[in-house]
Amino acid sequence: MTSSSTSPTAPLSGRTALVAGATRGAGRAIAVELARAGAFVYATGRSSRAGRSEIDRPETIEDTGDLVASVGEGVAVVVDHEDPAAVAALVGRIEAERGGLDVLVNDMFGGDRYAQWEKPLWEHDLAGGRRMLEMGVWTHLVTAHHALPLMLRTATVERPGLVVEMTDGTRDANQEYRRGVGFFYDLVKANVGRIVTGLAAELEEQPVGVVGVTPGWLRSEAMLENFGVTEDTWREATKETPSFAISESPTYVARGVAALVADPDLRRWSGQVLSARALSDAYGTTDTDGSRPDAWRHIADHGFMGEADIEAYR
Repeated sequence: MTSSSTSPTAPLSGRTALVAGATRGAGRAIAVELARAGAFVYATGRSSRAGRSEIDRPETIEDTGDLVASVGEGVAVVVDHEDPAAVAALVGRIEAERGGLDVLVNDMFGGDRYAQWEKPLWEHDLAGGRRMLEMGVWTHLVTAHHALPLMLRTATVERPGLVVEMTDGTRDANQEYRRGVGFFYDLVKANVGRIVTGLAAELEEQPVGVVGVTPGWLRSEAMLENFGVTEDTWREATKETPSFAISESPTYVARGVAALVADPDLRRWSGQVLSARALSDAYGTTDTDGSRPDAWRHIADHGFMGEADIEAYR
């Protein structure tokens, strides 16, 4: 089994984490921050230096592996999480190499390219909608199915395990149909919340918790590219889109996840969906500029493209 030793500078020392869907965005940042906190991280994804996935972006899982290695320990592995045999082999490898698994972060999606804004079900492309469900729901189920037995053998009451289901939106935000995003996008994100509810019920007598986590308006690689800015120059985009001022870097939510994993009482959150700001409130984490964006509260108060009082929500 993995070691239980920890230190103040490496609170996750001796723990093993699998971050599934770590090629870019929040998944990449979470892999890096877990490694920085001392965990050994398996970072997985489909986009590789050997070839791009259907998402067709330049980021690769090997790039994530290099970032992990620059701050801690871990390995990048090319895995298709739609393939049960591939996921089973990955979990077998983790057990053979590390003896156990403490943390699973499910951050697979990449279905944005199939989203059709403003399309009701009867007008939405069915093949694209099915791909969104396969990429954003089926992958999560396959990975949890194969990882949880090893996690249950690893976890103890003193050091519980954690499944993190990454999603888009708080429970309040996703309670109502999210108009404008297209039927299938809304369905995927609602499903992830239901996965959290179901797994929390099934794990309630076990030393493994499950939590949903949502960033706010994430400055992912694709989002920065869309606005024609970089992480260093992102505020330039607020001149034309003032609401972009509520956005946050992937590091913000990643720091919150790392702090959550280190909490010996993490199971108190089981079954909940926590925003990056909720994690900040609980653990004192901040974004890279020291701010604490509260995008979902701002959205609740002023709408998705609201421009009012943004600095009051940072």
